Amino acid sequence: MARKFFVGGNWKCNGTAEEVKKIVNTLNDAQAPSQDVVEVVVSPPYVFLPLVKSTLRSDFHVAAQNCWVKKGGAFTGEVSAEMLVNLDIPWVILGHSERRALLNESNEFVGDKVAYALAQGLKVIACVGETLEQREAGSTMDVVAAQTKAIADRVSNWSNVVIAYEPVWAIGTGKVASPAQAQEVHDELRKWLAKNVSDDVAATTRIIYGGSVNGGNCKELGGQADVDGFLVGGASLKPEFIDIIKAAEVKKSA
Repeated sequence: MARKFFVGGNWKCNGTAEEVKKIVNTLNDAQAPSQDVVEVVVSPPYVFLPLVKSTLRSDFHVAAQNCWVKKGGAFTGEVSAEMLVNLDIPWVILGHSERRALLNESNEFVGDKVAYALAQGLKVIACVGETLEQREAGSTMDVVAAQTKAIADRVSNWSNVVIAYEPVWAIGTGKVASPAQAQEVHDELRKWLAKNVSDDVAATTRIIYGGSVNGGNCKELGGQADVDGFLVGGASLKPEFIDIIKAAEVKKSA
């Protein structure tokens, strides 16, 4: 079965209520490929989740940008997976490089988060990716494999997991992995899944690319055999996000 193209929009820590309403209106008015061609998920900050959930078109879905690693309780400032389920939020982004770097989230901690969120019924966009120093040292696959292994060690059912490969050196920098660079890592990651998890998981798990994706580069990136979509940062706040969603058509016509 072909892997359905997946486009996620990570709004990060951006927006006011008025700006969020404008973005949602733009998305609601857009001509987009049908749900059998592309799955679209947008991820606003926590405080805007109910607003977006209640006003966004029904064929697009909503994700949180993070959640706590276990059941709620005395964890000031955290939001639990159970709370997201209670709000009927279907997706969550976990392990984003900004959280790994700025908040020192380890591979193991991210793996625990992924397992707990899945156990509560959430679907997970799990992020992996190397820094510039790691790439230049030739250790890209070692890093990405270790990040993925921490998830694989804790997860048996991969049907609700999307892996987002986001080279840290390409996030928000304007530098983009070339289509060949992206395809190489996605291909190696799929081979790792086949060897260490199963052939079925390798064949069916969507591996999406993130890192300065925009309207100009999305079609060539999306045309790569093992690139199953995108996790978009800055461009997801702009009308060009629609162009990126439409890049799903390159797979349909392939």
